[in-house]
Amino acid sequence: MDRSDYQALDTGAVLAELGDLASAFSLVHLAECDSTNTRLLTDLPPDDGRVHVVAADVQTSGRGRRGRVWQSWPGASLTFSALWRFAPGSPVPAGLSLVAGLAVARTLEELGVEGVQLKWPNDVLVHGCKLAGILVELTPGRGRTPAAVVGIGINLQLPPDASVAYPTGVTDLATALGRAPDASRLLGLLLVQLHRLFDVYSAAGFAALRGAWQQRNAFADLPVSILGEVETLAGTCAGVDDDGALLLRTADGLRRVLSGEVSLRLA
Repeated sequence: MDRSDYQALDTGAVLAELGDLASAFSLVHLAECDSTNTRLLTDLPPDDGRVHVVAADVQTSGRGRRGRVWQSWPGASLTFSALWRFAPGSPVPAGLSLVAGLAVARTLEELGVEGVQLKWPNDVLVHGCKLAGILVELTPGRGRTPAAVVGIGINLQLPPDASVAYPTGVTDLATALGRAPDASRLLGLLLVQLHRLFDVYSAAGFAALRGAWQQRNAFADLPVSILGEVETLAGTCAGVDDDGALLLRTADGLRRVLSGEVSLRLA
């Protein structure tokens, strides 16, 4: 496995990969920043019809769900955030992180990664190990166009001594592909997928993409526990509904779960 040929992100190469969609995006590349999500939320770009993207080689205060920290090393990951604005009446935020996860999964499969799985609501796995995470944050209201900042972090090539806590372990694209990935091509391909799937989502809701998500459900028909802030639920993962909520088959019937942390229950 060669981890020495990592190519740094190049905005020109990303825009070239976007092709006809290049004009639909505004791309800012930073060598370092605190958090790409924070950068977009703190200073919202103008509503000029484009998707505004901020990518950083290193994040010093990268964030995940429920206050977790996204660890960052130079050249180790692709980390970026994109501000997506939706037409009034669009189904925001229900299902948004699942659609983003599906876009990541399809991009990885396009690159030749095998064993891609989706863990509700925001993780992308490869053979059970975490490869990518997603953080969706809504922008302030006050009558503005519905919008959300979608942050995505993908492990490219983790340092040999990296220690990342995750119940089933972590992996990277260098391991999955046997080589260091081209970060610019990866970002370009992913932005195309996000653009395509968010268009479908905006027009038809998550129901139009539910089947594709279910095909990659990492815990389909497996015993899981839902660890929430108030209660812990146990049952069998029955997939997701048309709104992106998790369906849990329990002794008391089918439960609909809107948020939580899914983990496999010990046998």
